[in-house]
Amino acid sequence: MKRADKSNGFLTVFHSPTLGEMGIFDVVQNVLTFTKEDKNSHYRIIIGTDSQAFDKHFADFVSAVVVHRVGRGGVYFWTRGCRDHIQTLRQRMWEEANYSLLVAQKLISEFEAQKLSPLQLEIHVDIGANGDTREMINEIVGMIRGNGFECKTKPDAFGASNVADRYT
Repeated sequence: MKRADKSNGFLTVFHSPTLGEMGIFDVVQNVLTFTKEDKNSHYRIIIGTDSQAFDKHFADFVSAVVVHRVGRGGVYFWTRGCRDHIQTLRQRMWEEANYSLLVAQKLISEFEAQKLSPLQLEIHVDIGANGDTREMINEIVGMIRGNGFECKTKPDAFGASNVADRYT
């Protein structure tokens, strides 16, 4: 059931702790399988990105796709991308939001390519009212909402600050 993914680098390979490496086609198939296991449950599809800066100009980004069966666990898949010329925290936070939007758009495209109705997605950003990122909340949340997605910030942004954070 594997299909070649034509993109290069980021988004080409996703990882699952239980299923191993896969492409976006298989991520969508696994999301569908998981959500069909218990049709009476409520599901949230969450995308979050976290990053780690290395020296002053390079950052590693990890984006997670979390399928949360509310009150009953979930599954997740993650992918990694790297960028150079990342010099400030502000730039890194914007890139995290952009990576999450890229993953969301890729998921929606794949749902459409498979002739499936896309599920409602929410994006979790690793910014909050406390700390150095507080000045960016309105800008980044506005960008994500402007792209049509619900947005959660810390402390409610576990897709970014807990799941993606594990792999940075």
